[in-house]
Amino acid sequence: MDELRGIVMRAGSRWTPTGLPRVAMVRSEGCADQVYEPMLHFVLQGSKSLSIGDRNLRFDEATYFVVPVHVPATGGVQSDGDDQPYLAVSLALDPTIIANLIAEMHETGTPSPTGFAVSAATPELIDAWLRMMRLINRPAEARMLAATIEREILFRVLIGPQGDKLREVACADSKLAQVRPAITWLRDHYAEAIRSEPLAAMTGMSVAAFYRHFKSVTSMAPIQYQKQLRLLKARRLLLFETHNVGSIAHMVGYESASQFSREYTRLFGMPPGRDAARFRVAATANDYVPVQQAVG
Repeated sequence: MDELRGIVMRAGSRWTPTGLPRVAMVRSEGCADQVYEPMLHFVLQGSKSLSIGDRNLRFDEATYFVVPVHVPATGGVQSDGDDQPYLAVSLALDPTIIANLIAEMHETGTPSPTGFAVSAATPELIDAWLRMMRLINRPAEARMLAATIEREILFRVLIGPQGDKLREVACADSKLAQVRPAITWLRDHYAEAIRSEPLAAMTGMSVAAFYRHFKSVTSMAPIQYQKQLRLLKARRLLLFETHNVGSIAHMVGYESASQFSREYTRLFGMPPGRDAARFRVAATANDYVPVQQAVG
């Protein structure tokens, strides 16, 4: 772990590419409010708290979690100061690689969604991550070894408590695969009004089955998923563009600016205007890091 932390101390305060396929690292991530892409996330130092729908999770050092689907989340990171900042690495999930690995393991059956969770990293998983991160700045070795080590990392997760989360990504018959068309539509059309019947029709399910499966995969109902997409997009516009609050409310799909302000306050803890002012003050002091990933 000490050697891993030493390598990741080179990272920036946004997710930093490593030059290795699908692998990124971060130091002192300033804001955890974002739309998470399908990934394996491994915390090396400090801790992170996340709220995903009705799930509240805390990730401490030497723990990992799997995000099998694009999902909006809010939260924050904690560290012990500049000398011991929050450190983490991630591996973007490639369904084809996972499917091939599962086939070689001769596994059959359809996984069931298990909900978002935290798991302790085993010594074998930590060792595989260390060997992966040692390949940074060793391009010749990386070309030969990175793919093999990636498969080992995925294998270690597949045989662990979050294995079914990875299987959801690759399995064509999983509940995630069934609701994925609706999730994609919501991400692309978050500012539009939604109706239950067309969304359910995209998945080939009844409305009741669609809602049940959608929540089992994302930990939230479709309307809640859309609302968080809208508010995360609105926050990015508010902090990094020059639009006023009313204009932003309409841009992300709200007909009422007052409703937008109420829901923004409920999610982020303060009204949009005050949140923007806080950001500008903090940015001047260089102690606020912009959100790296956001809708759009």
